[in-house]
Amino acid sequence: MRTFEVKRSTKQSRSAIETVLRELRRSPLLALILFVPVVILLERMAPKAHTLLFFMAIAAIVPLAALLSRATESVAAKTGDAVGGLLNATLGNLTELIITLAALQAGQYLLVKASIAGAIVTNSLFMFGGAFLIGGLKHHLQEFNRVNARFQASLLFLATIAILVPSLTSGLDRTPAAEFSQQLSLGLAILLIAVYGLGMVFSLKTHKELFASVGQAEAGEEPWPLSIGIVVLIVVTLLVAMVSEIFVGSVQAAAQHLGLTPAFVGFIVIALVGGAAEMTTAFSAARANRLDLSVGIALGSAAQIALFVAPVLVLVSYFIGPQPMSLEFWPGAVAMMLVATMAATLLSNGGHAAWYAGVMALAVYAIFALTLFLLPPGVTQ
Repeated sequence: MRTFEVKRSTKQSRSAIETVLRELRRSPLLALILFVPVVILLERMAPKAHTLLFFMAIAAIVPLAALLSRATESVAAKTGDAVGGLLNATLGNLTELIITLAALQAGQYLLVKASIAGAIVTNSLFMFGGAFLIGGLKHHLQEFNRVNARFQASLLFLATIAILVPSLTSGLDRTPAAEFSQQLSLGLAILLIAVYGLGMVFSLKTHKELFASVGQAEAGEEPWPLSIGIVVLIVVTLLVAMVSEIFVGSVQAAAQHLGLTPAFVGFIVIALVGGAAEMTTAFSAARANRLDLSVGIALGSAAQIALFVAPVLVLVSYFIGPQPMSLEFWPGAVAMMLVATMAATLLSNGGHAAWYAGVMALAVYAIFALTLFLLPPGVTQ
C-alpha cells in the first residue's frame, strides 16, 4: 500500500513538472522568470543600485504575472467566471497592497494615494478598454453580462463619491479641518468595507443567477488540474510579494534619478506593474471570447481597490503610519477617478463590446498619463 502511494505521488510530481515545462515552451515570455532569483540576489549584493533594481523588478514581475494569470484561469474554469474574476482581482491587487503598505509605513502618503487613484483609473480605462480592443479585433462584436458590469460600475461610483466628499470639505474655514477630515475618512472607510462585504453576499449568494456569463468561450488551452493551479497560485503570490518589496525599496530613488514625479510613479508605473497579473488574464480572456471574466476582473478590481483596499489602508495607517491617513485626494486625482468611472459606466451600459470602444477608453487613459508625465513637480502636494 505504501509503495503504491509513493508511486502515485511520484507520478503526480512528474505530471506537475511536465505541465510547467509545457507552459514554458508555449509562452516564451515566461523565460523572464530567470529575473526573479537574479533580482533577489542583486538586492542582497548591491542594495544601492536602485535604478537597476527598479527595472529588473519590473522584468521579474512580468513572468510571475503570466503564471498567476494562467493559474487563476485554471481555478476559474472550476469555479465559474464570477468567482474567478473575484479571485483574480483579489490576488492581482496583492502587489498594489504590498507596495502601498510599504509606502504607508514610510509616510509617503502622496505615493499611496496616487497608487490608489492610478489603480482605479488604470483598471477602469486601460484594462477595460484593452480587453474591448483585443477581443473586438478578433471577434468583431462580443457580448457580456451588463448586469454584472453595471453592478461593479455602481460600486465604483459609490466609492468615488466617498472619496470626493472629504476632498470637497477640505476647504472648510475651520481650525480643526484636519481632524474633521480624519474622522470623516475613518467613518467612510468602515462604511465602504461594509458595503463591499454586502455586495459580495449579493453577487455571489443571494442573487448569483443575475451574474452568470453570457458569452460563449472558445475551446482554448486545456486548464491545469485544480491542485496544480492552487499550488502555483500560492508559490507565485509569495514570489510576487518578495519582488514587490524590492520594487518598493528602489522605486523612489529610481524615480528621482529618471526625473519622474511621485504622482506619475504612483498613478501610472505602480498601477501598471501592480496590475500586470490582472491585465494578462483580462486580455487573454477577452481574446478567448470570455469577456465576462475580463469585465469582472477590470471593474471588480477597481471596485475592490476603492471599496476595500483604500479603506483598509486608512484603518492600517492608525497602526503603522506616522499619522492617520485620510481619504482626501488632490482635485486632479478625484476628477480623473470620476471621469474613469463615468467612462466605465457608459461602456458597460449596452452589454456589447467592439474594438473602437476600447480605443476611446485607451485614449482617455493616454490623456491622463501624458498630463501626469508633463506635470511639474510639487503641483499635487
